[in-house]
Amino acid sequence: MPALEGHTYDAVIVGGGHNGLVAAAYLARAGRSVLVLERLDHTGGAAISSRPFTGVDARLSRYSYLVSLLPKKIVRDLGLTFRVRKRTISSYTPVERDGQPTGLLVGGGERRTREAFERLTGGKREYEAWRRFYAMTGRVAERVFPTLTEPLPTRDELRRRVDDEEAWRGLFEEPIGVMVEDRFADDLVRGVVLTDALIGTFADAHDPSLKQNRCFLYHVIGGGTGDWDVPVGGMGALTDALAAAARDAGAVIATGHEAVRIATDGRMAEVAFRTAEGEGTVAARHVLVNASPQALADLTGDEPPAPAEGAQLKVNMLLKRLPRLRDSAVDPRAAFSGTFHIAEGYEQLAAAYDQAAAGELPAAPPSEIYCHSLTDPTILGPELVEQGYQTLTLFGLHTPARLFEEDNDGVREELVKSTLAQLDAQLAEPLADCLAVDAEGRPCIEAKTPLDLERDLRLPRGNIFHRDLSWPYAQEGTGRWGVETRHGNVLLCGAGAVRGGGVSGVPGHNAAMVVLEGAGG
Repeated sequence: MPALEGHTYDAVIVGGGHNGLVAAAYLARAGRSVLVLERLDHTGGAAISSRPFTGVDARLSRYSYLVSLLPKKIVRDLGLTFRVRKRTISSYTPVERDGQPTGLLVGGGERRTREAFERLTGGKREYEAWRRFYAMTGRVAERVFPTLTEPLPTRDELRRRVDDEEAWRGLFEEPIGVMVEDRFADDLVRGVVLTDALIGTFADAHDPSLKQNRCFLYHVIGGGTGDWDVPVGGMGALTDALAAAARDAGAVIATGHEAVRIATDGRMAEVAFRTAEGEGTVAARHVLVNASPQALADLTGDEPPAPAEGAQLKVNMLLKRLPRLRDSAVDPRAAFSGTFHIAEGYEQLAAAYDQAAAGELPAAPPSEIYCHSLTDPTILGPELVEQGYQTLTLFGLHTPARLFEEDNDGVREELVKSTLAQLDAQLAEPLADCLAVDAEGRPCIEAKTPLDLERDLRLPRGNIFHRDLSWPYAQEGTGRWGVETRHGNVLLCGAGAVRGGGVSGVPGHNAAMVVLEGAGG
């Protein structure tokens, strides 16, 4: 790598996560000189694959794991060699009814789903309500998703584009709990619907702030369909492809270089960085910060915004085999190939929120599980595939950062134990009997709390979205693209930008558009 000290670039990008790499690739392909400064020894940020278990050939998507919000436009524009696979099953939710284990399997064809609803609820009403509801969110997705890579519409413009007053009221104006309770009668069905409003968001269904609505919206509009797909080769395959696209276009990616200060007069900026060998500076016409709003404020010396705490438990596991279910009518391969909901009935979610809000760990922690290796076995070595090994990723809800402050390690251990106990209650054999062990004989399981994510990835209070998600329309101070800051040549291209959050590349694309528009394309 050439020495950086004293060089001037058209754009310096702080942070080599997926959004920063998207911006770098767009700008470099447009002929701009680009430098990416990444403090770690690798790119990818939270969208990486790694082998977390010693001596085991399993490459897991360690933090982020499913793709919905990444526009095909970005994949096409950048010529990415990256693919996703659809899951044939959407979800399975076990429950006990009349003293017998049963559940709701969604997916595998309309007939199969309809019959599953009828077995669970004893009639046709809930299935028809489900079809109408997701037809409505599908229409909203078709109309809203394309706007994410356009200049921000006004609220009225987006409302006209949605062109459905009932949908607008239920998604944008009233707490999502109103629509869920109006549309559905069954507690389990209500809970399955509500979970999309609570991923990484600590809120009640009726929270007046509507942050749960914003979370729900981003979870159902992805790709214009709401489908959540599995990245082939793991999430690291995406960021590896992005890094290659940026480098191939001429961008310089400097790992092990931590940006520590941005000084700007609005036209030219100086970015100071440090490495293991010392410190240096580079000049830039534009600086794009692929980090949190708090990190941006630290770099520019501005007053940082108050962080919004994260509220999730992340657990990665490797199994020797999938466990058998108490609900013997369902094949475990079908149940685990979609989203496996645990303790996520509507009333269970409400009780878990109330307990966590009161400073207590939920008695029945809600969570959901994904088995990516069923859809993409390439993340496992050939021997593991032959022996029937599978990965499991568990995402726990309603566990805000505040619960871990006094004893992160102890609370993590307690929460993992109680969360897996909720799963075991739905299994015909203990999960512990199915866990693989690493080369040193330790069970293949790792867990991350919000405080762990803050330490490892610098996510403020462990918030996977960097802050509460925003509405995808212009508000006071948001700028034309939602990435602008009070410094004319400094842009925020991380998840904390307007229309940020999730693995999307949208803030990176939009920040690049600001630079290209200002420079005449």
